[in-house]
Amino acid sequence: MSIDDEAQEPLEPRVGPVPEDDPEFRPYRHPAAGWGAARSVTRFLLEERALVDGPRAIMRMNHENGGFDCPGCAWPDDTKGLHLDICENGIKHVTWEMTRKRVDRDFFAAHAVTELAGWSDYDLENQGRLTEPMVYDAASDHYVPISWKDAFELVGATLRGLDSPNRAAYYTSGRLGNEATFLYQLMARELGTNNLPDCSNMCHEASGRALQASLGTGKGTVDLKDWESADALFILGVNAASNAPRMLTALAEADRRGARIVHVNPLVEAAATRTIVPHEFTDMALFRTTRTSTLNLQPRIGGDMALLRGMAKAVLEKSASDPKALDVAFLDRHTAGFEEYRALCEATPWEELERQSGLSRDDILEAARVYGEADRSIVSWCLGLTQHEHGVDTVREIVNLLLLRGNLGREGAGPSPVRGHSNVQGNRTCGIDHRPTDAFLDRLADACGIDPPREHGLDTVRTIRAMREGTVKVFVGMGGNFALAAPDTAATYAALRSCDLTVQVSTKLNRSHVVHGRAALILPCLGRTEKDHQRRGVQSTSVEDSMSMVHLSVGMKRPASPHLLSEPAIVAGMARAALPDSETPWDWYVEDYDRIRDTMAEALEGFEDFNRRVRLPLGFRIKQPARELVFLTPSGRAEFSSAALPDIVPEPGTLALGTMRSHDQWNTTIYSDNDRYRGVKNLRTLVFMNRADMRERGIADMGPVDITSTAKDGSSRFLTGYTAIPYDIPRGCAAGYMPEMNVLCALGDYSTQSDQPIMKHLKVTVVPAAG
Repeated sequence: MSIDDEAQEPLEPRVGPVPEDDPEFRPYRHPAAGWGAARSVTRFLLEERALVDGPRAIMRMNHENGGFDCPGCAWPDDTKGLHLDICENGIKHVTWEMTRKRVDRDFFAAHAVTELAGWSDYDLENQGRLTEPMVYDAASDHYVPISWKDAFELVGATLRGLDSPNRAAYYTSGRLGNEATFLYQLMARELGTNNLPDCSNMCHEASGRALQASLGTGKGTVDLKDWESADALFILGVNAASNAPRMLTALAEADRRGARIVHVNPLVEAAATRTIVPHEFTDMALFRTTRTSTLNLQPRIGGDMALLRGMAKAVLEKSASDPKALDVAFLDRHTAGFEEYRALCEATPWEELERQSGLSRDDILEAARVYGEADRSIVSWCLGLTQHEHGVDTVREIVNLLLLRGNLGREGAGPSPVRGHSNVQGNRTCGIDHRPTDAFLDRLADACGIDPPREHGLDTVRTIRAMREGTVKVFVGMGGNFALAAPDTAATYAALRSCDLTVQVSTKLNRSHVVHGRAALILPCLGRTEKDHQRRGVQSTSVEDSMSMVHLSVGMKRPASPHLLSEPAIVAGMARAALPDSETPWDWYVEDYDRIRDTMAEALEGFEDFNRRVRLPLGFRIKQPARELVFLTPSGRAEFSSAALPDIVPEPGTLALGTMRSHDQWNTTIYSDNDRYRGVKNLRTLVFMNRADMRERGIADMGPVDITSTAKDGSSRFLTGYTAIPYDIPRGCAAGYMPEMNVLCALGDYSTQSDQPIMKHLKVTVVPAAG
């Protein structure tokens, strides 16, 4: 694998385990979930020696009474009291966390960091759970034990020694609970910075900005009950079978009640065909499948906005002969900018909509017919829409379409972004935001007695740039695997290595521990499945799902090591050391998380009476003003967007490439080199291509290829020796796995609308491998 000019050493090419057999590809023809998922889970439990702990955890996961929240995706918990509200990937995620393997001081004594840097990412994580705090010793090139007290003092002394609080950045992944999140942002702001980059900067930033501009709220307006009553569901840019598998239950139930389900994705994923939901035992026993789609559309990568505008154009054209095609009363009372949008749609020729979407006019009209015949429609989307230059405009186009027929503020209708990690939405709600509003900061100041900074901080891309340039000298990562998750792998590695101190709060060993600053700490924390013992007893934490439900999570297992601390305790320890004169009662908060929640109830809008409401069955839902047709926009109405349609057609000889996860993967954690739902075994270094594009380039099926990306600034990045797999994907498009392909996304290749890396729309050339 080659990299760009800035790299100082080769990047590790392998993420998953070393394949024991030759690569295979056979198109997947089976239903999603069902017996395939059951076999996969059983095999995984056997490999992890978790035949007792695994089933026990399954019976406690996503339960309202004393259970713990799945640390995987953010799909809401079932509202009907389902006893097995679980999925294949959730079970794998939990089992991976509960492994019996340990990474202790003897492990680090036996392996130098230089040696570990040569290991695959799979092998690093597969060593097991971290057991005690470790500090990097440059003289020996080993991590060595350090006490918690000394670790906190190292962090505190380094932060106190900075000439500006903006020399530090505080990153978080979506696994951090709400209470730790609140303390984390409080620490950063009491120190004097809004440098709070997070994983939202790389995934749903476009969704938040679009919804805020259109509706005055950065979140979707629907809940799971709306999914259960919608007449039509439009699923755009979502691979539900792998990324939100519990959605399959909602899709199966929708099909049974006669709802129409339209999937829009360049690849027809397994969730867009049929399923056997594992907890539906009769269907499992009889091998009885249920459809999960009534229409599949395959636009070119980036063509979703043209499809949506074409659907709106069709609805408007129909309104000339059918007044009921539009909800005129809703448009008059609750929207602004409709006439401008109507004129824009009328002026956009069908030929251009077909060209940009990659779909025929008949395809677009069929989708519009489904939408027009439904009384109540939900449009749902994920990263397939957001990780583009024009991601904000595309999400706003979703809102435009919904507004035309009044699909907002009523049951069974509205916008529904599918968040990825389990508490990524809660992180943002509880203050992880590099661009906080004055209203949020005012409430925080009143509740916590601090004077928070008002200047906007750094997001993920700008944090990487600042670390590389030396203006950010300390990087603190709460969870995740920043080195692998971020774009432009070589630039990210160089940035982390330029820091004076990197601090990683983690459960397992990963790449971010071996790509570190001049000084480095590994601080091991409790997992979601483990009991959190504090002075006033076992504590619970809260999370917010992708539909704004906030509920409690309580661990069930004995911690993997007696030396582990909870995330709130780690944050408090760093804060005490960095802010020795602080009046914030850090230790008092950690003794009893109810005390944190009481302060959150004062500081956060929508969290009033937090401790009582979070203990209600299924918790509580944060009120969304737009759901009540209250729009906190400049006009006080839902605002139509009249953005120009972008030209996203690839130039001759180039392809638009989107990165994605395999099925046997969760974010940067790889469970195997297999991708069951795409028919791949023993291979991750691959690129899916249209067979006609392969033939045009002289590429054989399963043939070796070299991939070159061209950045906005004209620079190039390379991957060599990949395998080309013919796949059902539109011409001019290609796809492959992250994090391996993150190297192709230059640091400067981010959206000017959302500042997100454009990992779903890279400009590449693919040719037969040299030599």
